[in-house]
Parts: sequence; structure tokens; C-alpha cells
Amino acid sequence: MKRYRVWHRTAYSYSDAVQDSVGQFHLLPRELPWQRVAASGVTVEPNPGDISPDTDYFGNSSTYFHVTDPHDALTIESTSEVTVSEPEYDAAALAQPWELARPLHHPELEGAWQATEYALESERVRHDPGATAYGAESLTPGRPIGDAATDLMQRIFRDFDYDKTATTVTSTVADAMAKRAGVCQDFAHVALACLRAHGIAARYVSGYLATQPPPGKERVFGADASHAWLAVWLPGTDQWLAIDPTNNQWANDRYVTVAWGRDYGDVSPVKGIIFTEAKTSTLRVQVDVAPLD
Repeated sequence: MKRYRVWHRTAYSYSDAVQDSVGQFHLLPRELPWQRVAASGVTVEPNPGDISPDTDYFGNSSTYFHVTDPHDALTIESTSEVTVSEPEYDAAALAQPWELARPLHHPELEGAWQATEYALESERVRHDPGATAYGAESLTPGRPIGDAATDLMQRIFRDFDYDKTATTVTSTVADAMAKRAGVCQDFAHVALACLRAHGIAARYVSGYLATQPPPGKERVFGADASHAWLAVWLPGTDQWLAIDPTNNQWANDRYVTVAWGRDYGDVSPVKGIIFTEAKTSTLRVQVDVAPLD
């Protein structure tokens, strides 16, 4: 069990005044069986005329805000204190054949109706022939779902290069498959496409990963980043196996879960619309995940 202070700052600046800014953010961690949230809060500057905390369709903390005063900068800053335990999984559930993890094929299984939407295509996770074939190499007949998902994770880690210049936030699964490169968002989307093409339910997870400084080096405040991974449904249970293709490991007590959905579009940290004549803008994001013990 580990405790963390998570700080996330998103700062926009504009070349001309913004008259109106409407947005939504997913920045506050979820309360989960393996994750406890002791405190959390978000500030928006300038002060919004309207700010409305809510819970979205997927059960995530989601907040709408509307800044009506003219401004040439916008800052959203969140701070949370969380305690995370390493998730535990039922060994028998991990050993079930992957074919059972297809809720559309096995609607009689407990939890299948809740998992169904995660087995379908989504806006950013379209079926791609290359991903379908790539996934099939891990999904051999009768293979346990835990083994199959782990093998897919390991292959993506081995076959794909982490390259921030290879893709953008709008890149598709097909783009990442063609380049065999991308960032955590791309690797999660690729894995989801590989699984969903074969009917397996899996969801996109957004959050943070506590990192360690190199030996002999001090922690650098604000040098962390948001992270993304995925979780695969274990048939007949309410458990989801969380795997991270970017780092080739199951999610453990270093992972802070903020939100989950069908893909990045459901859980992006900050998104919105501005009304302005500004020609240019800049964005700076800083994240710090500090251990408290």
C-alpha cells in the first residue's frame, strides 16, 4: 500500500483575449476497492462563472466549467491525496479461456451486460485489419484470458517504439500500427483494437504512474506525466485485469486511476471550446506524483 500526492497543472495562454471558455475535465481520482482518495480538489483561474462537479456515465468524476470574463490565460490545477494497493485477481478467473471474455457471445455470464459496450468499436478504437491479425497471434484457441492479455501486452512493448514524435492526439489505431510507434495513449488504443476485434471486452484507463528518479538523482518536481493503460474483463466477475503495454507490466500500487471509458475521447484530462480571435495559443502541462511515505 502506497500514498501519493498528485498534482496536475494545465496552463493555456492566448495571443488575444478569449471572450468565452467552456470546458470539461477528468482530473480527480476514482474511489475504488484498491484505491482510497483522502482529499482532492481543482481550481480554475480565472474564476469560472459556472463550475459544476458531476459523475459521468462511466462513474468518473467529471466537472464542467464556463469562464465568461475575457482572459488571455487559463489555468486548471488539481491536487489529490490517494492511497493505492496492488490489485488482486481471482486465479480461476484469469485461467478461463479468452473466448468467454466476449460478452456478446456469452450474455448469460454475470457482468456481461455491463461489459458489452467495451467490446464494441468506439470513435478512437476502430477495427483495423492489421490490429485484428496482430491480436489473433495472442488469442490462440482456449488460451487463458490472463495469459493471452499478458502476451499481447508483452508483444506490443517489444514490437512498438515509444516515440513522442510518431503520433498526435488525433492519430488512429491504423497510424500506430503502420508506424509501430507512438505513446501510451496509442499503445492502449492498439491493444483495445486487438482485443475488441475478437469480441473481448476491454476499457481504456487514464491516470498517473509514479516514477522513480535515476540512481543518485533527486526527484524533479513537475516532471511526471499523465498515463494511459487498459483493463480486460475477466468473464463472470466484476474484475478487470489492468495491463500496461507501455511498461510491460500489470498495473500495481504505483498506478493512480483517474477515469475509464471506451477510449481517450471519453476521459481526456481537459477539453473544451473557446471563443476568440486569437491566432495562436500555447499549452503547458506539469504533473507531479510524489510518494508521501
